[in-house]
Amino acid sequence: MLFSTKAEYGVRLMVELGRRAGDGEPQDSEPAALAAVAEAETLPLSYLEHLVAKLRQAGLVSSVRGAHGGYRLARPASEIAMVDVVEALEGPIAPMECFHTEREGRVLCSHETDGDNHCATKLLWTRVQGGVTKALATTTLAELVEFAGPPPAREPVAAPVA
Repeated sequence: MLFSTKAEYGVRLMVELGRRAGDGEPQDSEPAALAAVAEAETLPLSYLEHLVAKLRQAGLVSSVRGAHGGYRLARPASEIAMVDVVEALEGPIAPMECFHTEREGRVLCSHETDGDNHCATKLLWTRVQGGVTKALATTTLAELVEFAGPPPAREPVAAPVA
């Protein structure tokens, strides 16, 4: 199963916001300018603007307006599961186009409506979807932030010599 650059770049964006948040409450952290995140991760700013809108809509990040505004996590990194991030960006996780999961968690296969009551591959794709979903659901943003390590130290701006 391949995820698109939406998932890859979105997770990288979230990790960078998590690194900048530190260990405190998200609302106490300095908001990060999206341009700074794009530069730190060498990602296209215009694409990050699109992704951060989806993450904001999903309640995973919040924005702060103003001269020192930007984005920060909407809740602690330990409370953000990667399944929430990936689904906010990619939509429902489905290993095949014919595979659909209802809200109740029931798996439907579009081939079952073709007159055949049993799809021969439904069991396989159900297990694949369950494995991927479980891996994403049990991985938190905090784990990825810890794995990435602290953000590089920012060099202090030298005062002009008089």
